[in-house]
Amino acid sequence: MASILNIEGLSYHYGDNPKPVFANLDLKIEEGEFVAVVGGSGVGKSTLLRCVAGLTESSGGNIALNVEENETRRSRGLVFQDGRLMPWRTLRSNIAYGLQGLKLTKEQKQQRVDEVIKLARLDDLADRWPHQLSGGQVQRGGIARALAVHPHLLLMDEPFSAVDAITRHHLQDQLLSICEQMHETVMFITHDIEEAIYLADRVIVLAGSPATIALDQYIDLPRPRRRGSDELQQLAHQIAQAL
Repeated sequence: MASILNIEGLSYHYGDNPKPVFANLDLKIEEGEFVAVVGGSGVGKSTLLRCVAGLTESSGGNIALNVEENETRRSRGLVFQDGRLMPWRTLRSNIAYGLQGLKLTKEQKQQRVDEVIKLARLDDLADRWPHQLSGGQVQRGGIARALAVHPHLLLMDEPFSAVDAITRHHLQDQLLSICEQMHETVMFITHDIEEAIYLADRVIVLAGSPATIALDQYIDLPRPRRRGSDELQQLAHQIAQAL
């Protein structure tokens, strides 16, 4: 597989603080790979994702996204912790918003929206306003909006941290199904080790001060995986020791 994201020697400082949050990070993500990044609070997980998203400027190093330029899709799609739906737009209109600026016909935009609404199982909710949706439905809407732009790289910043455990499990399974159907490449930030090993092909552990990559662990287990299985628990213990 080709490397779609190549991070070399990346570092980040907050303001004038001479001590970096993280330093000398090297990371490659292959096309079609689901990579989860875990670490303690303040270690720089979300900052790393924001650097990759182009929302935050790093202090040093290089980030290369190796994708072909295409005016009908975006290089990156971003899913936040809270869904970030605009309250003055219906769910359908929120999902369509990210397509603005792409060279798509009106019919093609409609097809994109319909496609991801179906994938996210939001068919019956598409014309509702955000205040009429549950937390899990809002998050599915945020995922659908990011997928509608057909991103080369899907960036997810602790997207399920604000919902209850049962909803989180449902959303995790739906995400895996969507990624399988759309062949997505994913960088997924989480503080939850069990979530990381359930979802990901690889788990990256950020630890230390300044943070570095303490562990790069492949999860070589077939899907669907069984939550709480001995294999997953052994991996969780191994990853916890690296934190």
